Amino acid sequence: MNKYDSSESNTSFIMLLFVKFTLLNLTLCLLYHSTASEVFTAIVDLEKLLYTEGEVIKTIEKYIEMEEKRLQEIRKLKDEYGRLHQVASKDSQSFLENPINAFLLVKRLSTDWKVAESLMLKSAGQAMIQNITQTRDDLKFPEDEDLTGAAEALLRLQDTYKLDTSTLARGQISGTKPSHELTAHDCFELGRQSYNNGDHYHTILWMQEALDRVDEETNKTVDKSDILEYLAFSTYMQGNTRHALKLTNDLLELVPNHPRAAGNRAYYEDAIRNAAHMKRGDDGDVQLDGDVNYSESSKMDTELSEREQYEQLCRAESSTNFEEQKNLGCDYFSNSHPYYILQPIKREIVFKAPKIFIFHDVVSDREIEVVKYLAQPRLKRATVQNAKSGELEYASYRISKSAWLKNEEHPVIYKISQRVEDLTGLTVSTAEELQVVNYGIGGHYEPHFDFAR
Repeated sequence: MNKYDSSESNTSFIMLLFVKFTLLNLTLCLLYHSTASEVFTAIVDLEKLLYTEGEVIKTIEKYIEMEEKRLQEIRKLKDEYGRLHQVASKDSQSFLENPINAFLLVKRLSTDWKVAESLMLKSAGQAMIQNITQTRDDLKFPEDEDLTGAAEALLRLQDTYKLDTSTLARGQISGTKPSHELTAHDCFELGRQSYNNGDHYHTILWMQEALDRVDEETNKTVDKSDILEYLAFSTYMQGNTRHALKLTNDLLELVPNHPRAAGNRAYYEDAIRNAAHMKRGDDGDVQLDGDVNYSESSKMDTELSEREQYEQLCRAESSTNFEEQKNLGCDYFSNSHPYYILQPIKREIVFKAPKIFIFHDVVSDREIEVVKYLAQPRLKRATVQNAKSGELEYASYRISKSAWLKNEEHPVIYKISQRVEDLTGLTVSTAEELQVVNYGIGGHYEPHFDFAR
């Protein structure tokens, strides 16, 4: 029996006690009312008890049905947790390198965990939840902010690397092992996070993907009506009122008494009439906005060229021409230092003006492990300095944790600093300590200056 089976058995045992306790309460209530009214004195009263007993059976059957359904839902969640955890445990590092897997891991322990928590709280599972969430100091659960951050990271990667929504939802990302496919609810959650951030462009992409997937699902993971409501409003916010009206009509066909859809439909119809009045030309023809294909390529280009170049570098797209590239290359470099004359360092020239070099195999694997070991306990969320207040604060354009290591803390740190001086000819005595940065899901730091302006 594995740990999941054990958990299921404990839950079933607790549920059995809960059912027995409920039956005992019902029996005591019946005995009390029977005694009070002395039903044993007349067959007619006993016949009434038969009806009562029938209702008790129906009540118990309903209770068992509800509890079995609840346990079935919990068992389904447990199986899903177990299946994905088994895959992740085989190679956790490779598994987490895929941002889809990272997003799903955070989602499973935030949104999905809340579903499991709600199901367990309906019974004796409350004590189990308190045990795992309040008394286990060795466990860590993500907050809502973590789910938001994971979703934003996935969207950031989608834009930076120009990833197709459907391909991304299938878990197919170049350079990583394929991940578990996203369900309609997973896509809905990404769309909902985008909506909450006022990002209607990504809301449309992911709500449309959720809509496509929910139609293919046998066991629906999200209500289609919820998808249509978000999709309709974001479509309107993106300027396509007619398509928003169509989606709202689809919603009303699905849920005729929807609390908001009728009002939204009236609003969209008014907007279309007003637009028609404004756009009516000399010939009397009305030109209305048509359906828009919200593909990745339709996003308006409002970013600066500097950012475009930065994203090109992330995609490993070369911005140099042939004439520039032919002057680049690799060599063995010693900087005329006695220590490196007999064992020079591999140097790659990646840009001529300004001069940019990459030194390869400068730090050994053992040294890297030492640096990671020293830095890990000190890693803290990276901050930026507010240009107006001068205070340090968190920022969405810097997603990482960092730590600082001094030369005197370990011989390896001193050797690395000395190596930097030897190969560059520059001194590190006036520079900052060695900074170790750990980037999270979609971690990045947008182009910036390190000097104060």
